Amino acid sequence: MAQGIPDEVIMNTSLMKELADVAKDVALQQGILMRIQETPNSSELVTYAPFTLFPTPVPKAVFLQALAVQTHYNTLVDKISQDPDFLEEALASTIAVDDFTGRLFRIHQQILKEGRSQSIVLGLNRSDYMLDQRNNGLSSLKQIEINTFAASFGGLSSRTPDVHRQILKMAGRLEESQRILDNDPAAGLARAVAKAWELYGSERAVVMFLVEESQRNIFDQRYIEYELWKRNIPTKRKRFDDVCEKGSLDQDKRLFVDGQEVAVVYFRNGYMPQNYPSEKTWEARLMMERSLAVKCPDISTHLAGTKKVQQVLAKPGVLEKFFPDKPQVVEQIRATFAGLYTLDIGPEGDKTVAMALAAPDQFVLKPQREGGGNNIYGSDICQVLQRLKESTERTAYILMDKIQPTPVQNYMLRRDFPLQISNCDSELGVFGVYVRYVITFSFTASSRFCTSRNSLFISS
Repeated sequence: MAQGIPDEVIMNTSLMKELADVAKDVALQQGILMRIQETPNSSELVTYAPFTLFPTPVPKAVFLQALAVQTHYNTLVDKISQDPDFLEEALASTIAVDDFTGRLFRIHQQILKEGRSQSIVLGLNRSDYMLDQRNNGLSSLKQIEINTFAASFGGLSSRTPDVHRQILKMAGRLEESQRILDNDPAAGLARAVAKAWELYGSERAVVMFLVEESQRNIFDQRYIEYELWKRNIPTKRKRFDDVCEKGSLDQDKRLFVDGQEVAVVYFRNGYMPQNYPSEKTWEARLMMERSLAVKCPDISTHLAGTKKVQQVLAKPGVLEKFFPDKPQVVEQIRATFAGLYTLDIGPEGDKTVAMALAAPDQFVLKPQREGGGNNIYGSDICQVLQRLKESTERTAYILMDKIQPTPVQNYMLRRDFPLQISNCDSELGVFGVYVRYVITFSFTASSRFCTSRNSLFISS
């Protein structure tokens, strides 16, 4: 599949129809499922999640590069989350105009003031890339973003290799089918959650999945739940309303929801302003952050994944602050950066505005939002920046070079979508997990009281 779908396969319409029908059945059989949009709360009405009929080719060198740099991104995110001065400086202009990021930052400040209750930190991240193709014929791996909050599709993507192997075999592409790698991020994510639960130290406590009221992508989450249950780790699914109404902290700051102690709060909800419809919802988030429960992510790691932090990291000398003695690590991370530009008030931000207005098709305008569908492109960039170019509100955004991938022809299989060849731009998402545990030892020596700290850091 190095060059995508062979022409002789594309031209065979009857074969395409047969392959598409089989692919849908295998996807349903494998559990690559989503609830139907019209009835997202029904457990009985489901369809297959959208996927391509054929796998997307990725050059081996690019794939290995993405895997190699992920451990460094794990370390970088964790270092940022432990550097309150950096977060405050990086986000200063953004929190002044973006109320959502501002409220998150105020929770972060309050936790710092009170002192963190939990020394266990759990990170489940996904770094997304595209292969950038330029006019000079060179291509390179460029990061779109890193997701530190509710990084999804680890469950469903664990099931897609078998679908594509079957389709390639039926298409007479046996050699290509044998080159599809096994992929099981759900198990890897669950292992990290299990380690955090184990370190918490209470077999009676649960892993709480904090979820939305309506959740079409529930099966992606269920795979991680099932992996935890295989390890005899109990899980519960709760909403913000459940925490508001039935959540509490005891005198030791242990979190209880509906009478059940919570060891790990795994946030799959809470990354968009609409997830916080009332003050009670914000109070529930603060209560969870104050608690002894391990948060995934905690508030500092949540802020480390913002677009503004992504842009600041691209400035000269910033990565060196986090890896002062590791120039090769800095080089590996920086090689994945696309151009990132500030919109802060001042000459540099003014230059960015002028650059974007002169060639809007070359850039993407990004607000401080997650969850997809928030970015601004093309002529819409001009409309937004013409309106905001003299306003501090522009600092709620960053500007990024638009990555230019080479489209690959494929068939997108989606419910009620016609079977037709399409030019597909694909992303490569790489999951990374880490658990950091700071152990404090106290002992008496020669009538002096001494404390030693030792960190256990597990990353993959």
